[in-house]
Amino acid sequence: MRAGAGWRPRRRTGSDPGRRQEVGPGGRPGAAVRGRGGGPSSRGRARAPGPPRALSSGAMEPPADHSCARVRLRDPVPGELGWIVSRHGALYAAEYGWNQEFEGLVAGVVARFAEDHDPYLERVWIAELDGEPVGSVMCVREDAQAGAARLRLLLVEPKARGHGVGALLVDTVVSFARSVGYRELVLWTNDVLESARSLYRRAGFTLVAERPHRSYGVALTGQDWRLPLQEDPPR
Repeated sequence: MRAGAGWRPRRRTGSDPGRRQEVGPGGRPGAAVRGRGGGPSSRGRARAPGPPRALSSGAMEPPADHSCARVRLRDPVPGELGWIVSRHGALYAAEYGWNQEFEGLVAGVVARFAEDHDPYLERVWIAELDGEPVGSVMCVREDAQAGAARLRLLLVEPKARGHGVGALLVDTVVSFARSVGYRELVLWTNDVLESARSLYRRAGFTLVAERPHRSYGVALTGQDWRLPLQEDPPR
């Protein structure tokens, strides 16, 4: 288990680390849905109102009929960490021309999480749309910076865009990081991911640095974003 360099977030009280969330009005998180184990729970599922246009990793999409759509978040089940790696590799190759170097990066991030993480302070969420996995996001401790967490591996499948999935995933990471006592939330992304950057900006993140680089077979501009969660470090 990784050390926190003299700082450790407080553990949550009164909440279930395995809780599941459903999308609420306008794509915002709704009430927690509790169930046993990592699989879907049919209890407490509410029909999600149709949100306005939602952001995705591609362009803005026109409004769609969401009357039958159900979006919720849950813990991954066996095999889905591999799904995160596979879908990142396939989607970013198809949409941005990135090579297998990127898939290898994602595989490393996922492997480190699987081998060593604190389930109370570090989480992965799978987004479901009508019972099918369509997205992911991760919140992990930032070892290089005491009191900080890092948002990683945000992904929304093309068929799920327009249902508020991306906003729900980002908002859930922010809420989780704040609830366990992290002082700030950081992330790294690239300039070509325009809609993802819009989601981060909407959630309150600020761009603090950027630098050009060549990775994954293409020229990119990497960006560091930061979101303060509380003024003083937790005790």
